[in-house]
Amino acid sequence: MGKKVALIGSGNAFFKDEGVGLYAAKFIKENYTFIPEIEIVDGGTLGFKLMPLLQEFDEVLIINTASDESRNIGEITIKTTDEFLDGSLVKKTANEVEIAEMLQICSLSEAMAETTVISIVPKDILSVEVALSEEMNSVWDEYITTVLSTIHSFGIDFQKKSNICSLENILDIFANPSIEHSRGF
Repeated sequence: MGKKVALIGSGNAFFKDEGVGLYAAKFIKENYTFIPEIEIVDGGTLGFKLMPLLQEFDEVLIINTASDESRNIGEITIKTTDEFLDGSLVKKTANEVEIAEMLQICSLSEAMAETTVISIVPKDILSVEVALSEEMNSVWDEYITTVLSTIHSFGIDFQKKSNICSLENILDIFANPSIEHSRGF
């Protein structure tokens, strides 16, 4: 049996760029198939409730924002758990704090997934809006490509589906839960 892999989109969909991890996870779920299959999880702002996933899976990829003012808006970083927890992490949002604390606690246990965190520096995490800033829109394709390349590095192949769901469709799903697609994954 192959490795069990989970992709967790993390963030708050209602604070503009803070939702980019959620939007990206949903976009990937709607537009790609994976062989072997992976689990794509709406991690939202669940923080500690995600801990069982870090013990159930072999590889976990968390995608979110990083409020690091020493980096440029739209800059993407890829970190292992150890790198993520090396003390240099800027923790501005409750979600960032919870993820860091959850990884810290799980790193002490015997059974923890190899965890990678892909973060992107947001422009606006204060506006109450289901949207992405212009700056985040301009690096969207690079962010998606980075996530897919990382999944591929886990030994997972992927294929683009023929019926493409656009970023605008994804944002509509989050903004209007009554849309035919459910907000959840």
